[in-house]
Amino acid sequence: MPVDRWSTAQVLAVAPDAAAARTARSVSGAAKWSASGLTGEVLWGLCKGSGKNPYQVCVDLSGPAYRCSCPSRKFPCKHALGLLLLWAESGAGDAEAPDWVVEWQAGRAKRAAKPPATTGPADPAAAAKRVEQRAARVAAGLDELRRWLDDQVDQGLAGAEQAGPAPFETVAARLVDAQAPTVAGTLRRAGRTAGIGAHWADRLLGELGLIRLLVTAHDRLDALPDDLAATVRSRVGYPVATDEVLATPPVRDRWQVLGQVDSADDKVTTRRIWLRGAGTGRFALVLAFAAPGQTFPADLVPGTEVDADLCFYPGSRPLRALVSTRHGAPVPLTAPTGAVDIRTALAEYSAGLAADPWRESVPVLLAGVVPTREGHLVDQAGDALPLLVGHDQPWWLLAGAGGQPVDLAAELGPAGLRPLAAWSDGRYLTAPAGAPVGPDGHTAELPTELLSAALVGTARRPWDGAVAVAGQPLGAGGEGAAGVLEAAAVALTYRRAGITPSTGLGPVPAAPAESAPPLPTAATVRLRTLLTDGGAPGGSQIQQELLDEWLRLADRHGGLVPADTLPALLDVGRRHRALRPRLNRLGGRRGRWLAGLCSEWGYLLYQALDHTVPTAGQVGSDDWETGTAGQRLTYLTRLRSRDPDAARELLAAGFAAESAPDRARFVEALEVGLSPADDAFLDGVLDDRRKEVRQAAVALLRQLPGSGLRRRMAERATACIRLAPGGTELTVDPPRECDPAMRRDGVDPQPPRGTGVGAWLLEEVVAGTPLAAWTTAFARTPAEVVALAAADDWGPVLYRGWARAAAEERAADWADALVTVSRQAGRQRRDRLPDHLLWQLHEVLPADRLGDLVADALRTDSGRATRLLGMLSHDWSPELSGAVADAVGVWSRTNGQNGWYLSELCRMAGTAATPALADRFHRLTDELARDGVDPSRVRAVGQLAAVLAFRSDMHKEFR
Repeated sequence: MPVDRWSTAQVLAVAPDAAAARTARSVSGAAKWSASGLTGEVLWGLCKGSGKNPYQVCVDLSGPAYRCSCPSRKFPCKHALGLLLLWAESGAGDAEAPDWVVEWQAGRAKRAAKPPATTGPADPAAAAKRVEQRAARVAAGLDELRRWLDDQVDQGLAGAEQAGPAPFETVAARLVDAQAPTVAGTLRRAGRTAGIGAHWADRLLGELGLIRLLVTAHDRLDALPDDLAATVRSRVGYPVATDEVLATPPVRDRWQVLGQVDSADDKVTTRRIWLRGAGTGRFALVLAFAAPGQTFPADLVPGTEVDADLCFYPGSRPLRALVSTRHGAPVPLTAPTGAVDIRTALAEYSAGLAADPWRESVPVLLAGVVPTREGHLVDQAGDALPLLVGHDQPWWLLAGAGGQPVDLAAELGPAGLRPLAAWSDGRYLTAPAGAPVGPDGHTAELPTELLSAALVGTARRPWDGAVAVAGQPLGAGGEGAAGVLEAAAVALTYRRAGITPSTGLGPVPAAPAESAPPLPTAATVRLRTLLTDGGAPGGSQIQQELLDEWLRLADRHGGLVPADTLPALLDVGRRHRALRPRLNRLGGRRGRWLAGLCSEWGYLLYQALDHTVPTAGQVGSDDWETGTAGQRLTYLTRLRSRDPDAARELLAAGFAAESAPDRARFVEALEVGLSPADDAFLDGVLDDRRKEVRQAAVALLRQLPGSGLRRRMAERATACIRLAPGGTELTVDPPRECDPAMRRDGVDPQPPRGTGVGAWLLEEVVAGTPLAAWTTAFARTPAEVVALAAADDWGPVLYRGWARAAAEERAADWADALVTVSRQAGRQRRDRLPDHLLWQLHEVLPADRLGDLVADALRTDSGRATRLLGMLSHDWSPELSGAVADAVGVWSRTNGQNGWYLSELCRMAGTAATPALADRFHRLTDELARDGVDPSRVRAVGQLAAVLAFRSDMHKEFR
C-alpha cells in the first residue's frame, strides 16, 4: 500500500531536540540530495556532505526507525530529519533503491521475526521477600514524612520562607533511601516554591495537603479498591514491571497521536505523548525518558494514527500505557474523532480528579474552539476556558486557522489549557512550547482562613476543623496540624473539580479570505529554514541578509507566504522597518488581520498596499471615511494611481483635520502620479505646524521639476555662488542667517557640531538646488563644474552639497565627477567627501564604472576595497563579482597577510556576489585544503561557497 506523506509538523515532532530540528533545515533542500526514493515503507536518500562520499540515509516509516552513515549519535540525525522534511514538503525521487537500502530493510525484517526472549525472576521466593522488605521501608519512610508534615504546620509555614528548600531536600533524600522516589520528587518540587512568588504559601500548603492525603491513603492501602490502591502505589513510587503491564489484556484501536510535551525535571527529561482511541474514545499516555545528551525514541509521531495494541498500567481511570503490538504503519491524521464541547471536557476533568486527586491535568479534545482577545478559547456554545499563562497568546493558532473553529487537543489543569495541537482544514498545527512562566502566574486556590492557620501554626492558633469553599462547608473534620492538611487537600480538590466555564467572551473575528496565490512550495520550505535559528550557513547576520534577499525574490515573484510563518515574519518586520512594505504584500489579508490583533505588529496597518498588486475587489470610498489608517492610505494610493487630481482634492478637503502622522503619510502617498499640478498643494503644506509633515512635502517638491521650491532654491544658490571673471574660479558669498523663507523651504538652521553657520547654510542651499541650475548657469558639464576652484576654501562645502543633490536626483554624471575629485584628493585632504556621502554616490554610479573602482582597489588597497564594497548594496554585477572572486583567490594564498580582510571580503561576497560562482569557490576550497593553506582561510572560503550555493538554490526555487 502507498505510504501517506507526513506533514512538516509531524517531522519536526520526531526531532530529538530543538538543535536537531534547526540543523535539519540546512539539509532539507533538494539540491542537497543527489538521489532519493521511497521503497515500500522505507524512505532513503544520498545527502551531500563535507567529504567525497555522500551520507547514506534510510528511514523506516513503519517504526519509524533510522539509519545514517554520518558519525552523529543523535537518532534521528539531521540528515534523516532533512530527508523527512524533503519528502514532506517536496516529495521523494523515483530512483531505484540501491543494495544498502535493501540490505537494511531485510535485516530489520529478520530481527522482527525473532521470538521475544522470556524474562522473569530467577528466584520467585527471593523476589517476594524483596517486595516485602521494600514495603516495610516505604511504610517507615512515609510514617516519618507524616510526622514531619504535621510539624511544619504545627510550627507554622511562615518559617519556610526563610528556610527555603533545604529542609524539603533533606526529607526527600530520606524518602529516596526508603524507596519512595515519586513522593520524594513531589516533596522536592513543593519545597522549591517556599518563599517564591506572591502566592507561595497557597501553593505550598496545597501541595503538602495532597502529600499528606497520599500518606493517609497508603496507610489504608489494604482497605482501598484495587484500582485506587494501584494509583496510590504509583504516586508513592512503587515500580510496575513492563512485563506485568504487557501481560494485561491489550486494547486494540486506531490510536490517534494527538501531541507531545517535553518537561525537564532534575537530571532527566520526560516526554508525554497523548493518544486517543478512535473507536474506544479512550485517552492514553505514553511516557519516554531521556538523560542529558540522550534522545527520545520516535516511534509515535504526533499528527498520525496507528493501529496498535496498548496495555495500560493499573490504576483508577488509568491513562499511562505501553505499546504492545503494531498492526501497520502510521497514517496522517487529517481530523481527530470524538472532540467534545467545553462543558463535557470539564465534566471529564472533574471525574478524573475524583478518581485521582493527585492528578495535575487531564487530556481533552475540544471541538470547534476559537481564541478570544482575552486569552481564552471559546466553543460554539459560548463557553470559554483560559489558556495557561505563557500559552495565552496563541499566534500559532490564529495564524494557522485564521480565527476559524478548530478541533484542539490540550492538557487541562487548574490554571487552564495547555495546547498540544489543532486541526484546521485537514492540516495538523503543532503548538509551540510556550513562554516560561514565573511563580507569579499562580492564583490563590485555598480559603484564606485555612491559609492563615497554616502560616501562624496550629501550636499558636488551634484549628477547629471548620472550613468552607465558595460558601459550601466541607466535611473535612480533623483538628490540629493533620486537620489543616486534610482540609487543604479536600478544599483544593473541591475547587479544582468545580471549575466552571467563563461566559460572555466572544471569539476573534475570522480573517478575510485570500485571493492571491501561494508562493512556490520549494521557496516556502526555504523560508522556514531562514526563520529557524542556525538554519542557514554563516551565522545570524548572514542569515538575516539571506532572509532579506528571500523576501525581495518573493516580492518580485508575487504570491503569499504560508500562514504559519506570519508570526515570525511579523516579528522580523518589527525589528527591520525596511522590510515592512514587502511583508505587507507577502502577508496578504491574513497578515494585516494578525497585525490588527497585536499592537507590536500594528505597524503593518500603516503600510499602504502597492497599487500595482491586483486585488479581488475595488477599495470603496467607505474605507476613506471610516477605515483604519492603513485602509485609508491604501484607498488614497490606489485612487492616486487612477485619478491623481481627484486623490489630491480628496486629501486637501479634510487635510487640516487629520492627525500629524496621518498627514505625513498621506503627503508621502502623493509620490504616486506626482506632477506639476501638485505644486500648489504641496507648497501650502510647507506652512504645516508639524516638522514631519513639512519634510514630506519638501521631499516631493525637490523631486518635482519646475516646482516653486526648486526655483527659489536655485535663485538662492546662484546669488551665493558666481563664476568669477576669467571663468576659472567660483566666488562664494554664503548666507548670513536662515531667514523664515529658507526655513519654510526645508533649510535646517542648526549646523552639526564643528560646522560653522555660514558653511552649513551654504551646504543646505546647494543640496536643495537642482543640479541642472549649475550646468545652465555656468554653461559647463558636471565634471567641468566640479573642477572649478572655489575661492576662500569653500570647495569642500560645495562638494558636500553637490553630493547630496546628486544622490537625491540619482545623477550618475555628477556622482562620477564627485567621486573622481574625492579620490584625487586622497585620504588626508579636506576636499575628500565623507564616507556616508561616498556610499550614496557609489550607489548612483553605473555598474561598469563602479566595477572599475572596486577592481582597482582590490589590486592596490585591500582595506579600501573592503570599505568600498561595504558601501555597496546587494546584487553585485557579474563583472564586479568576478573581480572579487579573483581577489579571493589571491588573498587566500598570501599567508600572514590580508587575513581579516579576506574574512570580511568572503562575508560580504556571500550575500552580494552572483550565486553562479558557488562551484568556483567550492573548487577553490578543495584546492586550498590540498595545498595546506591556513585552515582559517580555508574555512572563510568554504563558508563563502556554502552561502553562494544556498543562494543559488534559493534563486532556482522562484523560477
